[in-house]
Amino acid sequence: MKTDLSRIITVAGRHGLYRYLAQSRSGIIAEGLADGKRCGLDAHSRINTLADISIYTGEGEMKLKEVFLALKGAIKKGESFSSKSSGDALQALFAKAVPDYDADRFYLSHMKKVIDWYNELVQFASLDFVEEEEAPAEAGADE
Repeated sequence: MKTDLSRIITVAGRHGLYRYLAQSRSGIIAEGLADGKRCGLDAHSRINTLADISIYTGEGEMKLKEVFLALKGAIKKGESFSSKSSGDALQALFAKAVPDYDADRFYLSHMKKVIDWYNELVQFASLDFVEEEEAPAEAGADE
């Protein structure tokens, strides 16, 4: 199934990615991608969808979806990167995948987050993304 990045969220202060399930009286209901556990997130939680996140490049901003696809192309079969990989290895990977990333505004800590999210999507969802035109028609299909 295709992954709809507008339904995959990250929550400040919480590790991992979540799938948006429904609206509740006090916030939203989400499900952890890795463990499948449901949780309620209140209106004070800082929540972002992966579709809304971009990285800085020399030419402006690059959507996370495009970054994930560039990483997929840059990572050779059998290679693995994690947020615990050396800083030099991560910077070399991003230099290969997104050669014009803005090193002054896209820090190593950001690279680590993006790699964690990339690995979680590879393991628990898919890098085959829903196109923006498809998203409303497939609102129930979010993997």
